[in-house]
Amino acid sequence: MAFEITGKIIDVLPVNQVSDKFRKREFVIERKETGGSALFIDYIKFQLLQDKCDLINESFMNEEVKVTFNIKGNRWEREGRVNYFTNLDAWKIEKITSQNRDQVANNQPRLEDMPPEIDDLSDLPF
Repeated sequence: MAFEITGKIIDVLPVNQVSDKFRKREFVIERKETGGSALFIDYIKFQLLQDKCDLINESFMNEEVKVTFNIKGNRWEREGRVNYFTNLDAWKIEKITSQNRDQVANNQPRLEDMPPEIDDLSDLPF
């Protein structure tokens, strides 16, 4: 399943050549969201793998982008200890121009489009 998110590129790391046949590049977007009078800022790190490393470079710094990505989860075991980690694998990055910024904003759910909250849950079937 593919996911999309928009934000501003705040960091682009160099390509990491892990082995002869494997390379990756990481980048971070800053995503701002308002909730009432509060401002929430998330810093989200993505990775690009193999030939996708060429999708981004330092010229993307401070640009608004739309990132299309997959979520990958892995299990890792060492010396009897189990650990889990999650990666956000980006596979498409689009700079947002003023024209498609309006399209992205129009696709975001508005508060008045949200269903009303239910206060009485006693008649639910579960």
